[in-house]
Amino acid sequence: MRKLELLAPAKNIDIGITAINMGADAIYIGAEGFSARKMAANSIGDIANLVDYAHQYHARVYVAFNTILFDHELEQAQKLIHNLYQTGIDALIIQDMGILEMDLPPIALHASTQMHNNTIEKIQFLESVGFTQIVLPREFSIDQITNIRSNTNIALEFFVHGALCVCYSGQCYMSESINKRSANRGECGQPCRLPYELIDSSGQIINQKNHLLSLKDLNLTQSIEALANSGIDSFKIEGRLKDEAYVKNITAHYRKILDNLMNGSSEFKKSSSGHSIHFFEPNPSKTFNRGYTDYFVNGRNSSLWAPDSPKSLGEKIGHVTQVKDNYFEIEKNAPKLNNGDGICFLSKNKELLGLRINRVENNHVFPTSCKDIYTGASIFRNHDKAFNDLLAENKSSRLIDIKLTFTQLELSQFELRIIDEDNIETKIIKELSAQPARNENNYLDNINTSLSKVGGTPFSLNSIDLSIADPIFIPIKELNEMRRQALAFHMENRIERFPKTVANLNKKQISYPVSSIDYKGNVSNKLAQQFYKNHGVDTIEPAFEVQNNPNQKTLMTTKHCLLHVNGKCLRASSDQNLKFPLILKNDKDTYELKFNCTECEMEIKKC
Repeated sequence: MRKLELLAPAKNIDIGITAINMGADAIYIGAEGFSARKMAANSIGDIANLVDYAHQYHARVYVAFNTILFDHELEQAQKLIHNLYQTGIDALIIQDMGILEMDLPPIALHASTQMHNNTIEKIQFLESVGFTQIVLPREFSIDQITNIRSNTNIALEFFVHGALCVCYSGQCYMSESINKRSANRGECGQPCRLPYELIDSSGQIINQKNHLLSLKDLNLTQSIEALANSGIDSFKIEGRLKDEAYVKNITAHYRKILDNLMNGSSEFKKSSSGHSIHFFEPNPSKTFNRGYTDYFVNGRNSSLWAPDSPKSLGEKIGHVTQVKDNYFEIEKNAPKLNNGDGICFLSKNKELLGLRINRVENNHVFPTSCKDIYTGASIFRNHDKAFNDLLAENKSSRLIDIKLTFTQLELSQFELRIIDEDNIETKIIKELSAQPARNENNYLDNINTSLSKVGGTPFSLNSIDLSIADPIFIPIKELNEMRRQALAFHMENRIERFPKTVANLNKKQISYPVSSIDYKGNVSNKLAQQFYKNHGVDTIEPAFEVQNNPNQKTLMTTKHCLLHVNGKCLRASSDQNLKFPLILKNDKDTYELKFNCTECEMEIKKC
C-alpha cells in the first residue's frame, strides 16, 4: 500500500501543534533565516519542541530552507543545517544547489518548488543525486503528473490549496527589479497583486486599471483522488503566513477527504498515526480566500484570475434586493448572517468595501453603514463570527489507538502490556500489593476502571483484557502508577521506533540535463556554481540578484495569459485587431508582454 501524506504549514510552533492535532501527517516550518517566508522564522528550540510533539504520532517536521544564498552566508547556513539536524527534523526543503557541496549531516533533502522542477529529466537528476522528495510545479496537469510518476520513483509533492504565485515558482524577478526585494530570498513585495492597465501599442485599452495578474486561490478538493491515482504522495497546503484558524479549517478539511479516500482502500494508507477528533465541520469558504480555482490540474480555463481585488472575499452569501437608510435586504434564500459577521462587496466603482454587521432581523441586515451598498450588489462574508469563535475553542485532539493486557504472573507480580495501532508493543512487570478481594463480585471492575483512565494522554483505549487467577484487591494508587509508567514507556518506545528517512546523497558526477544555465538557474554563490560544474554544466550565468545590470531580462513567465482570459487567444484566431506588443502599466512601472503560444505562456519584461 502506498502511504499518502497531508502536509500542512506552520507559521510557529503553536500552529504546528494545531495542524498535527487536526490530522497533518507532516508539517513544514521556517527556521531563523534562509526561508522563503522571511516573516515566518522560528527558533531552534521551538523547532525541537515541535519535532518531539510530531514524532509522538509518527508525523514529520520539514524545515523550509528554500532561499538562494550569497557567498558570505554559506558558513552560517551550514552551521544552521547542522543545528537543525540535531533537533531531529525529518527533512530540509531547499532551493540552492550549493547546499549539496557543503559538509552536511545525513539529512534528507526535499527539492522545493522554487527549483522549478518542470521536466522529467530534471526530476530524474534530482532523484539520482539523492533528493528524497520533490515539489512539482503548481501548473502541472493530472496528465503531466502521471507521466512524471511513470518515469521516476521519488516521492512527489503537490500543492492542493492556498495562494498561487502567478509566475513559475523560483522564476519571478519582478519584486527584485522594482525594489530589491527578492522572491528567491523570501522578501517578495507581491507586485503581481497591484492594479495594472493593459493596452496595445496603438494605445487601445484592453483592460482598465485592475488587478490583472492577481490569481484566485487554489482549491483541489475535487481532484484529490485523481491526484492520488496519478502518483502524488504528499498533498501540500500553502500558508506559512496564515493564521491558526486557516490552518485548523483547511487541514481538517483535507484530512477528512483523504480519510474518505483511504477508508477501505487496498491501495492507499495514512503515513502517520492516530485519529483526529474535529469539533467542527470544516469549510474552506469560511477562511481566507480570493475565490477558488483548480488552476491547470484539469486543463486551462478562464476562471483562474481575481482581477477585481487581491483581498479575501470569503463565501458568497447572496444579492442585495433593497437598500434603506440603515439596513439592506438580502435575498430570502441566502445563508444566515449573524451579529458580528464581516461582509464585503464590490462597489459600483469595482472597489472592495467591507462592513461589520450590527444586527440581523430576518432578511434585514443592519451594518455599520449602508453607504455605497446598492440593489443587486453581491454580498460576501469574509468573517464568520460564529465559525471563528468555534475554531478558537481549544477542543482539538489526536489519539492513538491502544489495547491493554493485564496479566497476573505470580501472586504479587503483574504484567501490563500495551499494543498500539502500529503494532508497537511495550510491557512492564511490577510487584503490586495484591490481597484477597473482600468483594468477589466487582474486583475486576475496579482494576478495569483504574487501568482504563487514559484521558489527558495521546492514547485512546480500544480494549482491555484482564487475566487474573483469583479475586484480588490491588490498591488504586499502585494500579494508577503502573498505568502511567507503562504509557510513558510506550511513548518513549514509539519515538524510538519512529521510521527515520535516511539521506543518501550521491557525490558521483552525474550529468545535469543541460550544459548551459542562464540567470533563471538562480546560481548566486560559489558552491552552487561548483555543483553545476561538477555535473557537467559548461556555461553558468549568475543569478538575477547578483547581476549589476540585469535590464531587458524576462521578469516573469506565467501560464496566466491575459489574451486568453480576455477571449483573444492567438491560437484560436490571429485576427484580434490588436497592435503588438501589448503593454502592462501602472503609475510607476511599465512592462512589455510577449506571448509564447507554442508553450501557452506569457512573458513579462520591463520597458
